[in-house]
Amino acid sequence: MQTLIDCVGNTPLVEISKLCPNPRVSLYAKLEGNNPGGSVKDRAALHMIRSALDRGDIEPGMCLIEATSGNTGIALAMMARIFGLDIELVMPASSTRERTLTMEAFGAKVTLLESIEVCRDYAEEKGGHADYYLLNQFANPDNYLAHYHTTGPEIWRDTKGRITHFVSAMGTTGSIMGNSMFLKEQNPAVQIVGCQPTEESAIPGIRRWPAQYLPKIYDPKKVDRVMDVSQAEATEMTRQLARVEGLFVGMSSGGAMACAARLADQLDTGVIVFIACDRGDRYLSSDLFG
Repeated sequence: MQTLIDCVGNTPLVEISKLCPNPRVSLYAKLEGNNPGGSVKDRAALHMIRSALDRGDIEPGMCLIEATSGNTGIALAMMARIFGLDIELVMPASSTRERTLTMEAFGAKVTLLESIEVCRDYAEEKGGHADYYLLNQFANPDNYLAHYHTTGPEIWRDTKGRITHFVSAMGTTGSIMGNSMFLKEQNPAVQIVGCQPTEESAIPGIRRWPAQYLPKIYDPKKVDRVMDVSQAEATEMTRQLARVEGLFVGMSSGGAMACAARLADQLDTGVIVFIACDRGDRYLSSDLFG
């Protein structure tokens, strides 16, 4: 009999056939919305909390705190409930209402502030108090180690080692760092491609960080190429994934797919895997599918 924790990971890898622009390239989506909390962040949330508990970093009576743009908060709220912990999640007020309601459904306290940078500053300040434990996904090695131990091995297994390119949106950069570490250990020739928004674009889950807020876990040497994607491209591709491929995913997944499709068009042959971070139902109150 499985517990909810046992259901984290081993998500499907599905082929993108109709929207792949190059018949000589195989393009696959790693469907992270199939995790029990609905996103790729379930992996990091589980690993960060369980590892901190194993080390004794979280003492009885402590309240967890974390800044999040949404998916990490939902995953942490779920995991905090599983482990019997209190949690405060600090999120930009512009986040969709579905995200706040989901976190509150798990019993989390949600604090809304004006931007993710302000949220991070608030969480770090409050996390310095003795009765709080700051998870700090932006600087916590357990974030990327979750992907080193789970996501990367799953992709390698399910492509039978044929993967040539890995594409991921870059937010906290945990996914791209951990997958890069594992995949390049198996085959140094695997190309790691990160996606970031163009200067004027706002894409939930993908960030172009100011230098002072660049995640401390990010190592540019582990990324072979960074591709820019516009808000318009990410929006259109998200809609196309639903209407053409039948994949109902979020905007960061559309951004990653847009980069993956552009990359596929530039290759002679290859096997590309991109991370489809979450499900589209987290964006129904926005105009993403309007």
